[in-house]
Amino acid sequence: MSDHKMQTLHAEASQLPPLPECREREWARKAVRLLQGDGYRSADTHLVKPMFAGLRGISVYLKDESTHPTGSLKHRLARSLFLYGICNGKIRQGTTLIEASSGSTAVSEAYFARLLDLRFIAVMPHSTSRQKIEAILSFGGECHFVDHPGEVYSEAARLASETRGHYLDQFTNAERATDWRGNNNIAESIFAQMAHEEEPVPAWLVMSAGTGGTSATLGRYIRYRGFATRLCVVDVENSAFYDAWRLGDAGITAKGSRIEGIGRPRVEPSFVPGVIDHMLRIPDVASIAAMHVLSERLFRRVGGSTGTNFFGLCSVAEGMMSAGQGGSLVSLICDSGDRYGATYYNPEWLAAQGLDIEPWKRSINAFLDGKGPLFPAL
Repeated sequence: MSDHKMQTLHAEASQLPPLPECREREWARKAVRLLQGDGYRSADTHLVKPMFAGLRGISVYLKDESTHPTGSLKHRLARSLFLYGICNGKIRQGTTLIEASSGSTAVSEAYFARLLDLRFIAVMPHSTSRQKIEAILSFGGECHFVDHPGEVYSEAARLASETRGHYLDQFTNAERATDWRGNNNIAESIFAQMAHEEEPVPAWLVMSAGTGGTSATLGRYIRYRGFATRLCVVDVENSAFYDAWRLGDAGITAKGSRIEGIGRPRVEPSFVPGVIDHMLRIPDVASIAAMHVLSERLFRRVGGSTGTNFFGLCSVAEGMMSAGQGGSLVSLICDSGDRYGATYYNPEWLAAQGLDIEPWKRSINAFLDGKGPLFPAL
């Protein structure tokens, strides 16, 4: 480059105004530090090992996600969605945040929104439990109701556009916001905690699907690490996931689940069927009965999706024992049952839904004690 051209460039550069103070970048750095601080404070949850005399040769482990600060597995997802939005420049100082959620994700997102001093609006069906609504409000969030579960997506997008805010969109972003290769995700945490157990590599992981993000993370991590573990995803009545996986048709739709937090009326973008080894559809009455049985045996209440997980785990265990197989099985306690006092733990609500859980409870208890089959003779 000639001396003249160099002098010209230097002269032009000297005429540039001083670099502006980048307040947005400073806010983003502070926000990420706050989110990471929460992660360090709640870096792991307990791996509970209940004992069941009837499960011969099988060890059961339950990852207790109810101990997160917001009381559910969705605490991990919400933190990941916030980090994803900030690092992609979508969440800035003063951004209004919108989510389509039936409860637990919105509770966790309301917590993080308050941590960052951001407005948060949850779009949810009128049928959402009162306890979850109150939890969202207690963290400073707002609730916006729709009549049908299938309306939450378009209404959330509309509100985001109206407020010039950001739609967090858990159903699309769950599988991409989480680093499935590690970084203390749910899968890495499970295998690290299992490392010193008698059967450190589980025969099966059993997980229900809401966004599909957790099952995607589990399935990807299993493949990435080369484990022999298989993944069973359990679905519920009136959900699209099971039929979509069985038929290979992502366009299938359904009525929508009454087990809060799992099951969807459509196949969500975060659902990754290719990493799933097996799926089961669990009757709602079995999910709720299993929730009651497990709560009685753990001496504390668990939620409905945990009942689905536990009944699915029992089904897998029954199949293993019939085949003369043993090993360890791992599933999740997704949230506490305290949020469902008006529904799943309310005899009047169960009767109104036409759900007689007593025969199922007797059968599940008998199975766990080695005194009968899992399914009742109805």
